Amino acid sequence: MSGYDHIIHKDNKASLFTRLAQAVSSWTGKPITFFVAVGLIVVWALSGPIFGFNDTWQLVINTSTTIITFLMVFIIQNSQNRDTAAMQIKLDELIVRLEGAREELLDLEELDEEDLVVIRRDFCKRASKARREADESRAPGTA
Repeated sequence: MSGYDHIIHKDNKASLFTRLAQAVSSWTGKPITFFVAVGLIVVWALSGPIFGFNDTWQLVINTSTTIITFLMVFIIQNSQNRDTAAMQIKLDELIVRLEGAREELLDLEELDEEDLVVIRRDFCKRASKARREADESRAPGTA
């Protein structure tokens, strides 16, 4: 048992915002939601002649889409933040459990961009070296 069992196995539900964000994110990600949105736009476009393509008719779609887009930014960001945090924790658990892994890499997401670039270059060099060694070991005339 880990020191996190009280969190992982708790009976408490997520916050209201988290549950709402998950539900909206799940609902908006379905194909039917896309087709409903397209249907609403088609209905709006077809209603143009009825309203004489006036300013109010245009304002309805502009305001509606602006409000929906504005709210969806927060829902999407919340979902991304939770997913990213959960993935980082899972990766950190793997690093901790892997023998020989460098635990100083556990919190890389907290470093500045410049520091990440330096570490990334190091890993790119390692990968390049490993590919060269692999190519050399497969070259004709080697054991």
